[in-house]
Amino acid sequence: MIAWPKSPFLEQPEGCKIRPMVEHCAICRCEVHRTRDTYARPTIEGRSGASKHHFVPERFFGRSSNRRGTKTEGMFASCPWAHEGTVGVFCYECHEELLHNPILLPEDIARFAELVRIRDLSESVKTEDRSKIAGRIALFHEVITRGLKVLHDEEAERAK
Repeated sequence: MIAWPKSPFLEQPEGCKIRPMVEHCAICRCEVHRTRDTYARPTIEGRSGASKHHFVPERFFGRSSNRRGTKTEGMFASCPWAHEGTVGVFCYECHEELLHNPILLPEDIARFAELVRIRDLSESVKTEDRSKIAGRIALFHEVITRGLKVLHDEEAERAK
């Protein structure tokens, strides 16, 4: 083992403790942690466990983090939103329970299906071409983005 020389720049004054970097969930802003074997447990610690989330899923580019080294045909050659590979940090609740489980009621699905039809993104049979699903994904993102903007603007105006 190498004995490194002590540096006065690394020593802490008596009683001073270095606090590790504090991370917060990008959505609810709670303090998240990375304590081993606690993620997703039905405890406060489990609910606030940190996880990363790709803003644009890796599978859209033919990659998968749970099948490392495996490459499939992606839907996008490059990211239409310029966020390929970027991630955010979220608590367990916001990541797993909110982002991965959106509530889409039958009337929401019917309205979205109508938009799909209007934009000519429907398919009667699947083909090798994945441009229709890529279009539906882009449309779904547009729906979310435009809905968020409308609601945000209304709430901001009401808060004035």
